[in-house]
Amino acid sequence: MPIETSAILSWTLQQEIPIPDDVSALLVEGEQPVASFKTFRDSATFTTKRLIVRDAQGITGKKVEIYSLPYSAINMWSTENAGGFLDRDAEVELWTRAGHIKVKITKGADIRRIDSLIAWAVLQPH
Repeated sequence: MPIETSAILSWTLQQEIPIPDDVSALLVEGEQPVASFKTFRDSATFTTKRLIVRDAQGITGKKVEIYSLPYSAINMWSTENAGGFLDRDAEVELWTRAGHIKVKITKGADIRRIDSLIAWAVLQPH
């Protein structure tokens, strides 16, 4: 049987936003938030150690699922866009120890900013 290669997760990043106040409760000692982006239902925050994606669920949004992707788990990534600044069809793909993750980038988020955040996070010594 062929191995399934479709994304196990798919997130959409919209425009960059101020770092949400409640992110600090998720951080460990010495970890600092770097940048946050609005997602479809909540936010994604790049920290000095990981990517935290919050996903509010349900009608009231009281149920919140939190994904935590340590940068050390990212083996490879790619970015794709049509070449325009703030292109609405941009995408980031992450190959991780947990599987394959697709991140869609909507108009309003800078794909090059996100690419440089991932490069900074993955390539710096931890």
